[in-house]
Amino acid sequence: MPTYTEYRELFGKMPMPFAFVNLDLFQQNVEEVAARAADKQIRVATKSVRSVAMLRHLKASSLPLSGWMCFTAQEALYLAEQGFDELLLGYPIWHPDAIQSVARAIGDGRRITLMLDSVDHVRHIANIAEQVGVRIPVCIDIDMSTEHVGFHFGVRRSPVRAPESALTVAKEILASPWLILDAIMGYEAQIAGVIDNFPGQAPKNAIIRALKRQSIPRIAERRAKVVAEIEALGVNLRVVNGGGTGSMVSTCSESCVTEVTVGSGFYSPGLFDHYRQFRFQPAAGFAVEIVRRPGPNLYTCAGGGYIASGAVGVEKLPLPFLPEGLQLLPLEGAGEVQTPLRYAGSELNLGYPVFFRHSKAGELCERFTHLYLVSGGQVVDKVTTYRGDGQCFL
Repeated sequence: MPTYTEYRELFGKMPMPFAFVNLDLFQQNVEEVAARAADKQIRVATKSVRSVAMLRHLKASSLPLSGWMCFTAQEALYLAEQGFDELLLGYPIWHPDAIQSVARAIGDGRRITLMLDSVDHVRHIANIAEQVGVRIPVCIDIDMSTEHVGFHFGVRRSPVRAPESALTVAKEILASPWLILDAIMGYEAQIAGVIDNFPGQAPKNAIIRALKRQSIPRIAERRAKVVAEIEALGVNLRVVNGGGTGSMVSTCSESCVTEVTVGSGFYSPGLFDHYRQFRFQPAAGFAVEIVRRPGPNLYTCAGGGYIASGAVGVEKLPLPFLPEGLQLLPLEGAGEVQTPLRYAGSELNLGYPVFFRHSKAGELCERFTHLYLVSGGQVVDKVTTYRGDGQCFL
């Protein structure tokens, strides 16, 4: 991994703030994901990448790629226009115009699968599919959260939890000539998306690890039962999707799973430093400029307050990265127009960059129109993010 001095000299007089991806580290992460996949395919979570150019890097890589998981209909349609196919909507959509647009794209030969988790979704989509005159492939989202002595461990997603409720939705799909039961998905967010090795939180880390150990076999049992019950109806499921970067080990061990969704692992954002079982390379980051020296060992940067989504906590702050030893001030954090830092080293001056990593992966790209691509110690390209393409999907 490059040192602070190497990154500072590499980017030279480049105006700040800017975002970048180190392609060499990115490629190491790709190879690590491919190795962890075992006999499963990988579906890329596009919301964790948010750059057509970077998605094309993944398309051309060694990944055992099954397709792309999109987060809105508009994003899926945009990627279809860019030449991407095998698109799975990771979340349900409802607006008739959006469903009609997807249906027309399917009619034009695009392979797009819609997500649903209720009879209401089924009937709504089927009605629009009939209006357009196109059969729409659909995927049932299965809730993978678990209960532990009254404690809900997981996220609030699908109402489809038990095999019986999955069968109810499946039968409704099979009753419609306008829908194709193409896939099921179950995202075990409490395994894939919950950190369990955060500094200074040993008791909480231990509890989370214990809950994960209890959840993993329950998740596998539930998914296997749902698959068996649906296949007993005579359905040949093309896709059984599960997991995320943080759950690759456990999800890939399930025999009924055909593919695992991965996204954040390619950039490896700041949150990924706080998982016990794995470590990827810090491939993406951003730089802000030192513009003030308010006191000894204090440096103030312009901007930098790129806070991640989700429940509020210190782990959602951008992570000071290089030079090593930078610290945010607890009472100020990372600000909209300025971010003060404490640093006891001697290599910083006014006008110098400091480098951060966003807490999450793709959200970095919502703040920048371009990514500078680094390889072999040089800036080799400048590519657009979704924002740089003039796109804002959610």
